[in-house]
Amino acid sequence: MTNLMIRSVTLATCSIALIAAFSVTPVVAAGGDPGGSEANYSGMNQRSAYPPPSYPKRSGTKATHAPKAKKAKQSLFDDPAFARGYRAAYSTVYDRTDYASAIEQLKALGHYDHPNVANLIGYSYRKLGDYKLSQVWYERALKADPNHVLTWQYYGLWQIEQGNRDQAQFHLSRIAVICGTGCEEYRSLAAALEKPPGTGLVY
Repeated sequence: MTNLMIRSVTLATCSIALIAAFSVTPVVAAGGDPGGSEANYSGMNQRSAYPPPSYPKRSGTKATHAPKAKKAKQSLFDDPAFARGYRAAYSTVYDRTDYASAIEQLKALGHYDHPNVANLIGYSYRKLGDYKLSQVWYERALKADPNHVLTWQYYGLWQIEQGNRDQAQFHLSRIAVICGTGCEEYRSLAAALEKPPGTGLVY
């Protein structure tokens, strides 16, 4: 009688465990985020660290950031004042090519250590021919986010313009690690390295 009771309790416990397992499985399998704001990297869903869809992009250049970019830095794009100011500066750089004004606009944002801001300031100084200040800002962007792929690309172009082709090759290898050899930043820097030394670059 005692054995029968033990078997009945064991069977009931196993049945409850099986029912619980089957009821949880569909929820786990569904996964994902109802917000739909995820990007797929190597078959794994991770929240994208890219700016929101309204973020302006220069034609021919995908302003990418590594998926592991700091969320605290990226969350600045949720601040309407910052997003509006950044977009205005971005347009000043790429649409109007008024680099001096863009530097003022970017500095007025007050977020010098945001990699997007520091990179664009570095780019603007490079376009103005101030390579020393440009380098300072590129280094600042990479300190804020060592995987900021667009900075590695632009800083690589800086290296080529300075005649540092070996260093530019290193930048190219860093880009390959971050986003692979198929991303636009890799292709752009690789194409610049294929040009003969002394070739005028327009980037």
